[in-house]
Amino acid sequence: MTARGTRAKEATVRSNNPVLNRLEETSRLESRVVSSRDVEPMTVDDVVVRTVGLLLLTGAAAAVSWAVVPDAVWLGAALAGTAIASIVLVLVISLRGITNPVPIVGYALLQGLLLGVASRTFEQVYPGIVVQAVAGTFGVFLGMAALYRARVIRATPRLARLVIGTLLGIAVLSVVNLVSYLVTGRPGLAVYSVSGQVGWLPYAFSVVAIIAGAFSFILDFDLVERSVRDGRPRRFAWLSAFGLVTGLVFLYWQLLRLLSYLRR
Repeated sequence: MTARGTRAKEATVRSNNPVLNRLEETSRLESRVVSSRDVEPMTVDDVVVRTVGLLLLTGAAAAVSWAVVPDAVWLGAALAGTAIASIVLVLVISLRGITNPVPIVGYALLQGLLLGVASRTFEQVYPGIVVQAVAGTFGVFLGMAALYRARVIRATPRLARLVIGTLLGIAVLSVVNLVSYLVTGRPGLAVYSVSGQVGWLPYAFSVVAIIAGAFSFILDFDLVERSVRDGRPRRFAWLSAFGLVTGLVFLYWQLLRLLSYLRR
């Protein structure tokens, strides 16, 4: 393959994750004005260490909120506020390409608070479901990492278009479904309560979301690998780790929801 063909392929194969897409765009612009000898390049180990650190912070915050936050009448409003704050942080960090670890750590802590309380609610209704969801999340992540490393699945332009299109559709349908639920009270594509009957449509929607979330890791691994190869600055490892953590959180929520459907 010629150099031009390689560059075309890399330009086409983009991550579905806007955080990692922003990483690529921002660091490419910086590389035009900053020579490689002026900055320390990021490595895969940098991304791994920061990803593990963020996951540990998220887990610690979840454990604290699980044990400390009491069941109260204001809990729903508090969870809604935490969820909104997490979404705002994701948008700000991804759109601005922030590599400062402070807001990224703040996202991990906020997400941990939300995960801990919400997971406890599911666990009270379905004992053992949290362990199953956590094991499933990391099982899928490690499985996709192994497949990517063995080059069994490659980040091709066709895969990128399929995954990106699917996840964009999921995002749009999720917003429409939530608005419809708030107006009509009918769950539709997703069931927001922890109990009650579930039709076939929510099952299918969750399965599609899980499959798309799993394959999105292939695109993310590819982008991180290319970022390392291109010698992008070390601080971008924080943004790479943040993107991977958001993907793991998304997958956990989808698995938790599907497992609750199966146990109703």
